[in-house]
Amino acid sequence: MSPFSTVVDERYRALDVEHIVRTIRTLRQRIDERFPGAGLAEVCATLETLAEKARRATEWASRPHYWLRTLSGMLIAVVVAGLVVTIYGLSAPSEPLTWSEFVQTLEAGINDMVLIGLGIFFLSTLERRMKRRRVLLALHELRSLAHIVDMHQLTKDPARRRMVVVDTPSSPKRTLAPADLARYLDYCSEMLSLTGKVAALYIQTLQDDVVLTAVNEVEGLTTGLSGKIWQKLVILESNWGPQGSPQV
Repeated sequence: MSPFSTVVDERYRALDVEHIVRTIRTLRQRIDERFPGAGLAEVCATLETLAEKARRATEWASRPHYWLRTLSGMLIAVVVAGLVVTIYGLSAPSEPLTWSEFVQTLEAGINDMVLIGLGIFFLSTLERRMKRRRVLLALHELRSLAHIVDMHQLTKDPARRRMVVVDTPSSPKRTLAPADLARYLDYCSEMLSLTGKVAALYIQTLQDDVVLTAVNEVEGLTTGLSGKIWQKLVILESNWGPQGSPQV
């Protein structure tokens, strides 16, 4: 064995969808146990459903669809055969062509070749585009879920209890103690991180630049939203301490 070679455990080279699903399920149970009846638990249950959907979708995207490949191959063969027959059926003109006629004939031939090439490209990439479309729809659901998580933590103000502010009739109800508020924000941050991990599952099976860009966008979104939550946690700890007691 070469001194520069390394042995890498296959378990740590890719995300494990089963482990991600179990982690999401455990997070939902933790939220239910600490905040019974909270809407955040329902959001986490939705994320668990999307993770299960990602498992099925990635399995579907990793399999070759032979029926589609066969159909595309047959259509490409028909197009190529028609082109060959057309070329062999051409005959030389009885009279010499003028320059304008030659240019028109050449232009028509180039246009036909371009259209045929586009048709062959369309058929040869049909399977990839079908997989890409399904994955992009799933990533859109994850992007929407990340915004829903952000909505749940939107009114959780860590500095509210240190300020004397008179509530209005439309003010949100803030009933969480500092320690519970910290746990709630932690759960939101974990959920956003898991949302990014579910999105990353799709790029493991479908190596596509468009999908990679969409996955990076979802991960960037969840990272940005999680950063907002950690700013609140820093404020909460600076005001109340790590155990939820006021700092003096």
